[in-house]
Amino acid sequence: MSGPARGAVLRGWRGAAAAALLVLAAAPARPQQADAAALRARHAALRESLQRNEFKRPLVLESRQTEGDLEGDVYALVDHPFERVDATLRGVAQWCDILMLHLNVKHCRASAPNVSPATLTINVGKKYDQPLDDTYRVQFSYRVVAATSDYLQIQLRAGEGPLGTRDYRITLQAVALDARHSFLHLTYAYTYGMAARLAMQGYLSTLGRGKVGFSVVGRDAAGKPVYVDNVRGVVERNTMRYYLAIDAALDTQDLPAAERREKRLRDWFAATERYPLQLHELEQADYLDMKRKEFGRQQGDRP
Repeated sequence: MSGPARGAVLRGWRGAAAAALLVLAAAPARPQQADAAALRARHAALRESLQRNEFKRPLVLESRQTEGDLEGDVYALVDHPFERVDATLRGVAQWCDILMLHLNVKHCRASAPNVSPATLTINVGKKYDQPLDDTYRVQFSYRVVAATSDYLQIQLRAGEGPLGTRDYRITLQAVALDARHSFLHLTYAYTYGMAARLAMQGYLSTLGRGKVGFSVVGRDAAGKPVYVDNVRGVVERNTMRYYLAIDAALDTQDLPAAERREKRLRDWFAATERYPLQLHELEQADYLDMKRKEFGRQQGDRP
């Protein structure tokens, strides 16, 4: 090939490459569109399971355990338009109020609105009143991964957790299905090492003995379901608790701010009591008293 011809080919190749890069740069929405389409496809694949399941509501819970990694996933159809889902869940401060419904979250502080990157600092403890000095502090980064008119993805990540756990991931995806319904996917996952494994074994042999998750792994001699236990049971219980907190927030979003928190606390507790085998820990009066004190302490800490 002659020099001029070779130069023309190279110029053409460079021009095509530059054009391709421009096309890619001009189409940042494609990953979001793909994620929204994938979530809608997941809804279609789970349609039958959402209609018929042990939860008596349109919800599917899955979990997995690999070497050193635990993950729980909730998929749920909610009777809320996407606009309400977006308004309830997009905002770092809103997530503090949501996470605080969990009985083990004792305190939460969100970074100021103008701070980047946004963070959530939570204190995790036991199922009774505790001084914050006796709890574990975990700092999550908060990021809106995607936000369009019909798709939202929020990600919380923490590098370090209690008892040698690490790489905490809480991811929430939501997609509009129609004018009145949305489909949600919540992932709760973390990695654990030897120290966390030993601590968990101690918990499961004492306070956690007999506690189970939701996945049915067999049947006993009477034909009754045998539920997953051990660490998969732990991650399933906590994934469900966090999802029920999101659900309570969605159901109360339209209430006046002065009434919203109390209604959320009562709704969250009532929702957990629908699954007493897995989620019952406290009586309602004890839970409400503990949470009112914790929210009060949190309010007092704010400048």
